[in-house]
Amino acid sequence: MLRWFLLLALVALPGCINLDLSTLGGRGALVEEVVFGETGPKILMLEIDGVISGEEQGSTLGLGVGESLVARVRSQLDLAADDEEIRAILLRINSPGGTVTASDIIHRELLEFKKKRDIPVVAQLMGLAASGGYYIAMAADHVVAHPTTVTGSIGVIFSGLNLTGLLEKVGIANQTLTTGAFKDTGSALRPMRDDERAQLQSVLEDFHRRFRGVVDAGRPALDAGAVTTLADGRIFSAEQALAAGLVDGIGYLPEAIAEVERRADLETSQVIVYRRPNEWAENLYSTSEPLEAPRLGFDWRPLTRVLQPGFLYLWEPAAAW
Repeated sequence: MLRWFLLLALVALPGCINLDLSTLGGRGALVEEVVFGETGPKILMLEIDGVISGEEQGSTLGLGVGESLVARVRSQLDLAADDEEIRAILLRINSPGGTVTASDIIHRELLEFKKKRDIPVVAQLMGLAASGGYYIAMAADHVVAHPTTVTGSIGVIFSGLNLTGLLEKVGIANQTLTTGAFKDTGSALRPMRDDERAQLQSVLEDFHRRFRGVVDAGRPALDAGAVTTLADGRIFSAEQALAAGLVDGIGYLPEAIAEVERRADLETSQVIVYRRPNEWAENLYSTSEPLEAPRLGFDWRPLTRVLQPGFLYLWEPAAAW
């Protein structure tokens, strides 16, 4: 009942309905495009763009399914693993973070790729590289922040709502049955007890400890005490992040490419990206958005944020509804 109630409420909001036919007919194979440079070995630019998730994006009418960011990264790394002309990876990160698991998977995939190919990885933080976005950057050998980057937010969040007051007003009562006192912890249908809050907090602390460990490994110049101090969820400007030791430098994308070339011992290079046939790339700042097409489907993101609890490496204000 709650799902239908919230679904009807969200449908009534302006801007929830959109049309998306761009994925009809399935996904084509990834193809290589050069976005910068004319000669020399290749630098693969991997985009970490938007909320980091392992969920595929589809439409309610079943007209198409878009790949998840996790699947996208893995497909690109698999393709790059067989190309000896790829001498380095440039991570272009513009993300508020995402789920704990998706962030961790991408971070590990990058570390495993580095072991296989033994090539340098440089991260370029764009406008926003917070929480899970920063977590992924810790797989890089060198981190460059754009002058206007917002980064940090080293922490974990579990979002939840208490809708009991609203449900009482519309005459909806909770009659959930469980087999244990903690089975419906975090339910929006009732207030949370103190023991439930403490139990959830213990899980958050475990994930936070893991995040700090990733930063410890990715920023060897910082001691554990400094990481603990910085990992209180706060965000940092580029200058603050540099002063704190969270990044190695401040610069623009071409400067990050120059750093990649230096680390890979390249005099010249070509920056490449992998695109699907229905996607378009013209230069370094092009994203993997499909070409303009009619869109059809319901935007589920506001609904799933309410109905699907989860632990997130996410800067919450940036993930606007």
